[in-house]
Amino acid sequence: MPNLVDLALTPEERYNEKLLLEKAARQSGISPVQVSHLEILKVSLDARTRPPLYRVRAEVYGPKETYTPEPALLAGFKPVDGSKTAIIVGAGPAGYFAALELIELGIKPIVIDRGSDVRKRRRDLRDIQQFGKVNPHSNYCFGEGGAGTYSDGKLYTRSVKRGNVIKSLKLFVEHGAQSDILTEAHPHIGSNKLPGVVQNMRETILHYGGEVHFDQWVTGFILHNNRILGVQAQNVEKPEDQREWRADAVILATGHSARDIYRMLHENNIRIEAKPFALGVRVEHPQPLIDRIQYKMSDRGDNLPAASYSLVCQVRERGVFSFCMCPGGLIVPAATAPGEIVVNGMSMSRRDSPFANSGVVTSVELSDLGPWEKHGPLAAMAFQSEVEQRMFSAGDGSQKGPALRLPDFIDGKLSADLPGTSYIPGIYPAPLFELLPPFIYKRLSQGLKEFGNLMRGYHTREAVVVGTESRSSAPVRIPRDPETFMHPEVEGLFPCGEGAGYAGGIISAAMDGQNVARKVRSWVLG
Repeated sequence: MPNLVDLALTPEERYNEKLLLEKAARQSGISPVQVSHLEILKVSLDARTRPPLYRVRAEVYGPKETYTPEPALLAGFKPVDGSKTAIIVGAGPAGYFAALELIELGIKPIVIDRGSDVRKRRRDLRDIQQFGKVNPHSNYCFGEGGAGTYSDGKLYTRSVKRGNVIKSLKLFVEHGAQSDILTEAHPHIGSNKLPGVVQNMRETILHYGGEVHFDQWVTGFILHNNRILGVQAQNVEKPEDQREWRADAVILATGHSARDIYRMLHENNIRIEAKPFALGVRVEHPQPLIDRIQYKMSDRGDNLPAASYSLVCQVRERGVFSFCMCPGGLIVPAATAPGEIVVNGMSMSRRDSPFANSGVVTSVELSDLGPWEKHGPLAAMAFQSEVEQRMFSAGDGSQKGPALRLPDFIDGKLSADLPGTSYIPGIYPAPLFELLPPFIYKRLSQGLKEFGNLMRGYHTREAVVVGTESRSSAPVRIPRDPETFMHPEVEGLFPCGEGAGYAGGIISAAMDGQNVARKVRSWVLG
């Protein structure tokens, strides 16, 4: 039986296989040459110590012990025969993981997405970055892999009880992600590597008999006697090319920004609900500054990652918190329609940008939406959209981001100039204290002031605040029965993932996709 050890390693020891092996062997009471296998189970970085230490849990196998790896999940996949089918609207993590699960269960998935495949999607991202041209069907939110493909690929989730986290992570690894995501406490893949992983998932779906179709914009539902039979779709490049897709069930996994889907549900009298969400700004610091604050050293060296932070406080009984922190990252334009400014963050796998950014947001409760209540279940969405459009109208018609230096944002005054930024479209001084709704601005300014007390050095003129971080979660929930996961009023319709209000990140969306797929099997096969 292997010996379980808990190690405290310096950064040099963590990334030196010989030193790591020697320390693990010594704690196990054997010599390094007697170790037949060392299996890392969990790794976390403890930045509270000086110097920072890696906490590593590992299994040490002795000379007479054999390590047997678990078989690959894909080894159990078999082609589906197509006798039972399910349409999946959306090729994000919820949609693709639902498709993979359906194949395991013997049901043919038919994935349709309004956006482009990852290769073609890059051109659409370049257009919005460099030319301010927003493709409403293929952008940072829509397209193969969904919003998660270009938001760093952070795989951390607190929703560990909602599904099989390890299975989701293993599927990522078996499709090309680095294996350390199985052991790191805060795993991520990187927006430069995720497109290849996502493409490999598509190839698996196709190989085992599923279908994946891009540039297919869902324009209608095929309904009969309170049951959904399929969807109507239009080719976004050839609008005259319209067709119907029919199946035994329909999974809606459209992500948090598919506003037309919410409108379509509402117009078809399919119940949806306004949902609290969060709205705020992106705050960007020089990465070396965050490193010095967190590691308490002038140079983190080559063996420590770009430092991150997580901050939260209460302002007027409402939370203000950092969200989607991207160390060594970039701010990117995430608008999904012309005439709006939306920003998000992403990092490459090496996290080697000279900047660190994070969303800083506050909750928007339904009680905050008085003037927008006339929009009914679309009230929160209407509020969100109005803020984004207001940010756009303050500019020159491009995707330049309205911004302020952090102290100026807190003090409510216009910045005379701005520091450097990773945001490629550029930034310009703008009165964010007037463009944001008053209750949002007051909470954010007080919250950011408190962040400076919680994290000495955070409050600096080298930090810039950019609007608007508004797509942290869906402003609408599509209800579903807690037992069947089916919409309570439409048989065969399965709301899924972030867009339905049941997930908040790549892994939680992936797990929700898997859970929904199992419910679809129960419905389809009885």
